[in-house]
Amino acid sequence: MKTSSMGTLALSIPVLPTESSSVAETRFGVAEASYMLRKYRKMESANYPRFANALAMIEHFASLGFGGAQITVSGWDSDMSIKVAKLREELNFFLEGQISLPKADEPLDRFEQEVKETKKADVDVIRTVCLSGRRYETFDTRSAFQKFKKDSIQALQRVEPVLRKHRMKLAVENHKDWRSAEFVEILKGIDSEWIGVTLDTGNNIALLEDPMEVVEALAPYTYSVHLKDMAVEEYEDGFLMSEVILGDGFLDIEGMISVIRKQNPDIRFNLEMITRDPLKIPCLTEKYWATFDQITATQLAKFLHKIKRHKTDTGLPIISDKPIDRQLALEVENNRASLLYAKKHYGFS
Repeated sequence: MKTSSMGTLALSIPVLPTESSSVAETRFGVAEASYMLRKYRKMESANYPRFANALAMIEHFASLGFGGAQITVSGWDSDMSIKVAKLREELNFFLEGQISLPKADEPLDRFEQEVKETKKADVDVIRTVCLSGRRYETFDTRSAFQKFKKDSIQALQRVEPVLRKHRMKLAVENHKDWRSAEFVEILKGIDSEWIGVTLDTGNNIALLEDPMEVVEALAPYTYSVHLKDMAVEEYEDGFLMSEVILGDGFLDIEGMISVIRKQNPDIRFNLEMITRDPLKIPCLTEKYWATFDQITATQLAKFLHKIKRHKTDTGLPIISDKPIDRQLALEVENNRASLLYAKKHYGFS
């Protein structure tokens, strides 16, 4: 078992109410973002065509051996919801939805309609984010971030009655926006069994947090998981990080799975293996620090020392210099390789 030398913290946060069957979910799912190139980029390819709809995505994921997925539900009608539910049943495939929060001036009608259509597909968890970008790239001032925080809390408070009405759990991702203590504070303030976390095992490295400590802090609130492994290396303005095939990074994935399952034995795990160039985390620049006020110089030094200790010996993957078909092929290969590793080493079926 790989063991991260980034420390652990004792669990001390109360568990939110769940309807646990106390039976571990062993099917391994895949997040839609694992196919970022094929779904979101305009990369034309006869060999790797864009997915026509959710049905095509599910069929592709199942053909690789995945047992579930997390898929955007925007634009579904009742006919699509019924077809998705039927295909899911035929394939013994779990599904989680993906939805965007309503903007401050947007009526709740769109959000509620998407929740209803998702429910028809026999889905009980929907993933969302408060910020589509990255905190250190999006905001230039502390006040701008504080406004975003206020707006995010209000959005979650607005949708809570809809979620409660339809008995749908909303799992908000730690999406390079909230440090774990901030996120826990928000969740405690909202205090709803219908709003929890999509726990991404690697994102908060970009916010200078120990990945295992993030898992331990957020696991009691978690309704869904983005499971990923990470590799890092230094660069002049801070460090670089990349999602890598499971087993190729430095995260203690087995330990993380154990911590999460202790809180919610029947939780679903979705691979999020994003095939892309390394992300720059410019933590030695002035702009990076515009929204932070709770990280000391000593903490930064300790974190960067850990990055140095864990830096990859082989270099981080670069894909943008490759032909389109090769990039798209790598995306499939990386997901397949991670799936096989998860089945062999983490007990997924």
